[in-house]
Amino acid sequence: MFHRTLEGHESARKRGRTIGGAGVTDESMLSMALHLREQEMSLRDIAKRLVITTGTTKGRHPSPATVMRMLHEHDEHTTAMETAGRLAAQPLTLIPRDE
Repeated sequence: MFHRTLEGHESARKRGRTIGGAGVTDESMLSMALHLREQEMSLRDIAKRLVITTGTTKGRHPSPATVMRMLHEHDEHTTAMETAGRLAAQPLTLIPRDE
């Protein structure tokens, strides 16, 4: 049954359908979460201070898991961008071929 579900999800993606609910996070929520994390607040406390601004859950607070996922994705993206920047800044060294 699990495999049939995965096949259905894959088929839906090929047809351009999305799986899962709508995202509740936005740039302003991320900015506030980063600010609160710098103040060493817990994920629960950060989630209590954030408010969802769109969708059917408008006016409610995101779960601590949503806050953790949002911050984790931000950290991964930032790390990837820094790594790409360092790699682009390094000179390319050509190794001569023995012929």
